[in-house]
Amino acid sequence: MALQGKLHPEIIIINTKIFLMRVFQRIQFWIITTLVCLVGYAVGCVKSDQVVLPSSSDANSTTLVSLKTTTAPTIDGTVEAIWDKATKLNFTPTVPDPGNGLFTGYIGTTYPATLRSMYDDKYIYFLAEYADATQSVNVATWYFDPTTQRWAQEPTSKTFDANGVLTRDGMGEDKFAMLFNIDNSTPKFITQTCYASCHVFTPYLDYSVTPAVEKSNANNGNHYTNGASEKIDMWWGHLSRDLIFNQIDDDYQDWAGGPGVTNLVGGSGNGRHVDGITVSGASATWPYAPTYTAAAPQGASNNKQNLKLDGSGATVSVPLWIVPNASNYYYILASDTAAGGKAVKITGVSSTGVLTYNGGSIDPNTGNDYQRTGDAVTGGDGPKCFPSYIASPLIGARADITGAAVYTGTGWIIEYKRLLKTSDALKQDVDFSSLQDQPFGFAIWNKSNNQHGIQPNLLLTFQK
Repeated sequence: MALQGKLHPEIIIINTKIFLMRVFQRIQFWIITTLVCLVGYAVGCVKSDQVVLPSSSDANSTTLVSLKTTTAPTIDGTVEAIWDKATKLNFTPTVPDPGNGLFTGYIGTTYPATLRSMYDDKYIYFLAEYADATQSVNVATWYFDPTTQRWAQEPTSKTFDANGVLTRDGMGEDKFAMLFNIDNSTPKFITQTCYASCHVFTPYLDYSVTPAVEKSNANNGNHYTNGASEKIDMWWGHLSRDLIFNQIDDDYQDWAGGPGVTNLVGGSGNGRHVDGITVSGASATWPYAPTYTAAAPQGASNNKQNLKLDGSGATVSVPLWIVPNASNYYYILASDTAAGGKAVKITGVSSTGVLTYNGGSIDPNTGNDYQRTGDAVTGGDGPKCFPSYIASPLIGARADITGAAVYTGTGWIIEYKRLLKTSDALKQDVDFSSLQDQPFGFAIWNKSNNQHGIQPNLLLTFQK
């Protein structure tokens, strides 16, 4: 009875050991359970088509973190070691269906891409990479059709017959674009980014007929904002013409009269402009759309003119400038069209397609050097077919972005940079100098002129 109400020391030790063992087992159970749950959560959150990167890259699908750096990358289209420190943004621009047939043949096509960014005290830098099975820089090439005996240009997008069967692959350009909201001036951009100004999705009332009828924006994809004070910065990388000079086209989008114009004439409210031009007034005739100042000659211009067959016959289109006997060239430098340059001007065309110039002529009927080659649908063009554009460097505010690109054989590597704050006084450039978050959209074109994959609702943030 002397032990009543007390525990023997040995019993205390045994009970303590049992207690500690049970606690340890419970801890093990919860650790294992927690790990299993975390793994299950991670697996459950990964989409089947999402790239899972190592923790050092720590990528996500909507936010691009710009890394603060003291070492600037060289803008040459190669990936330097400094880029390994920047977080990758993985995303997949997809060609949408606007419902008007404009993107037929491309709808649903995806272009998986990655984007990285860094900044220093002066510049912001970007590195974009995406797969592409073909390098498309020969845009709307001039070729001779022996059946019609006429010169023609390749289509810049896929063409189809009345039954929807592909008749010719597109001969457009590989390119990309980024859109930013200038001074947060476009409210819809915050939630819609690139869709905020793309009015291809909106039907319009055609007031050119009485009574007015509603029509879709068929064959039109013009961008314009929804108010006179709204502007969007548009960076447009043409992976043939601009990169000849290590440049990316700096453009902007504005109201352009907005729905007030588009609802009258349908699809003509084109708010895309090159930097440096401004509204100068309004047209003197209905529907009184805004007019703009003229830009200085720069960038790409069409290598095209109209001449009469044999000097007096029907009017036909032919190339303006060529480089005699040149092969596999996809542009003509504007400097080569100057006096003493290697390009010559076409001055005449015969009813059989023979082109003449000062000092010589070209007969496209001998061989296929100037004709289509290979398969009628996906084939190419002869090695001496002519370029469709004349190239010159961008100047002024349009030349704010430096860029370089390399086609690797399987895809594109594109590097580009711009000042955090440009000298822009016209509110045509986004200002990054405050390091505030910037919503943006990204688009990719693959061998097409209009049809492109779109990735809206991305966010650029800055590592402080």
